[in-house]
Amino acid sequence: MKKDLIVAVIAIFLIVVIACGTKIQSVEDYYLTHIDDITPDSQTVTVSIRCDTVFDNWDKLDDNLKYEKYVPQSGAILDDYKMVLRKGDTVYDVLNRAVRHHKIHMECVYSANYGSVYVQGINNLYEFSCGELSGWMYRVNGVFPNYGCSKYVLKDGDVVEWVYTCDLGRDVGGYMGGAE
Repeated sequence: MKKDLIVAVIAIFLIVVIACGTKIQSVEDYYLTHIDDITPDSQTVTVSIRCDTVFDNWDKLDDNLKYEKYVPQSGAILDDYKMVLRKGDTVYDVLNRAVRHHKIHMECVYSANYGSVYVQGINNLYEFSCGELSGWMYRVNGVFPNYGCSKYVLKDGDVVEWVYTCDLGRDVGGYMGGAE
């Protein structure tokens, strides 16, 4: 009997020690509290998410999205946000970490046609939310690549901009539809 009591006390003690020394948190909490700290030695990238073109096409925007929480007056869903670049990070990787950290809704799918992730919607703005030619595009250092965001590997100092187009890229300087 005494042996059982001693074993039970030891087990309870170990459980308390483990529980107190281990921080248990959700995935969301992890991304909020463990975004990499930038140090002088860190390689970094800057990411932003903008939807300015919606204002020029307000009449085409889905009525359910005509609110500040979806289309901020500044046009910036995420203003220039500097983050640590991890080895092998792609445009998609940094976007995914940034939206999780800032609790911004994002939906994407893998596209077998392009062999890459396709971003369908950010902050509840989806392709076709503002007309049949609307959707998300990205550029790196001012250039719109001609391949998917999960294929573009970033380097130190890159500036990634996600922009919402309402005219197949013409309104953001990234039209890729061929000759006009």
